[in-house]
Amino acid sequence: MTAVLVRDLRKTYGGKVALDGIDLDVGRGTVCGLLGPNGAGKTTVVRILTTLLRASGGRAEVAGFDVATRPRQVRRSIGLVGQHAAVDEVLTGRQNLELFGRLCHLGAAKARARADELLERFGLDHEGPAREYSGGMRRRLDLAAGMILAPPVLFLDEPTTGLDPRSRAHIWRAVRDLVAGGTTVLLTTQYLEEADQLADRISVIDSGRVVAEGTPDELKSTLGGDRLDVVIRDPARLDEAAALISRVTSGAAETDRDTRHVSAPVSGRVRALTDVLAALATAGIEAEDVALRRPTLDEVFLSLTGEGGEAR
Repeated sequence: MTAVLVRDLRKTYGGKVALDGIDLDVGRGTVCGLLGPNGAGKTTVVRILTTLLRASGGRAEVAGFDVATRPRQVRRSIGLVGQHAAVDEVLTGRQNLELFGRLCHLGAAKARARADELLERFGLDHEGPAREYSGGMRRRLDLAAGMILAPPVLFLDEPTTGLDPRSRAHIWRAVRDLVAGGTTVLLTTQYLEEADQLADRISVIDSGRVVAEGTPDELKSTLGGDRLDVVIRDPARLDEAAALISRVTSGAAETDRDTRHVSAPVSGRVRALTDVLAALATAGIEAEDVALRRPTLDEVFLSLTGEGGEAR
């Protein structure tokens, strides 16, 4: 079943094209990651899907409702966590959640019960005002507020920006728990590792278009198979090592002079590793470190959007 359906979505501002025919299909109970450089159109997509902005063309449905003709039903079916925490710093976490519950037309008793449930789920047992919360706690409180009505579809716009690794891990765990309970998540993020960890499918947007989509593994496979990374001890022999590794692996090797690093695509993991090490030893080139790895999502992103792109 499809939770979010987008067809030929377009948005222009005067003569500037922000979205140029976006298509998306997000299955229920899954996480869809939206990646793209600054200005690619990710936040514009989210704003249209959450009825904050009208599209210039195309159509979009969320939870089975058309965002243009049935916006009220869409708003009742979604939660939205923006880039900046939208909590009252004077109120406690419990008071914030009860306030959001009342604003969502829950009765006093239901708002209190829902606040208790969410405080336990997100590990928010601090009784002081929200201004005393750490950045990670504020973000978890913001996420909890977005779940007041237990919406079937949740939009997360860069939910962990500026958080430390521990706080990010808390948010990731909370998102996984939500999805396990049946919530559909559309996630924009500036952290490629985050998309790799959380997303079932990823759509890469550039210049208002979807330039690639698939699972993280499918996107990585577009760059070929495994890569062999070698750190050469003597920087003066880096080019010689790269030429030798290119011949042995039959793939174009890339070098990084600052790190004395040579990287090349390989097929046949074990044989490629042994052949390269033997060739380097025969040539008298000492390797300081050797590793086999899959292509990273960072490499996929740069390949699709250009070296100057930033994942935002």
